[in-house]
Amino acid sequence: MSNLTLEGRCKTSTDQKSTPMGEIHFYVDGPLHLRLEEAEERLQKTHEPEMMVDVDMGTLNLILPEGYSPLSDCQMRVYLHHDRGQFHLVGHRASDGSLIYSNVVLIDQLLE
Repeated sequence: MSNLTLEGRCKTSTDQKSTPMGEIHFYVDGPLHLRLEEAEERLQKTHEPEMMVDVDMGTLNLILPEGYSPLSDCQMRVYLHHDRGQFHLVGHRASDGSLIYSNVVLIDQLLE
């Protein structure tokens, strides 16, 4: 499937802007890819604004820059832009609850 390296951002509170945190590395396996495609199809049918997809931390192989891990939770946020499904990693740093997220990827650009 797809090994991804994306720019990451950290937001320590709702009233502050996010700051760059370096690269986030993770792996999208076949089952996760299928769940992302299913979420895209559901959004196209229901016109919901977004959907959160659970991940298997055992297969995600998540690597965050030093000082940003571990995460207390992690999901993929899926939404449509010009009718194409996009997703990005979203989680919270366990130490202080800061929002951690990655840049966006088009679902149809993932390797089969």
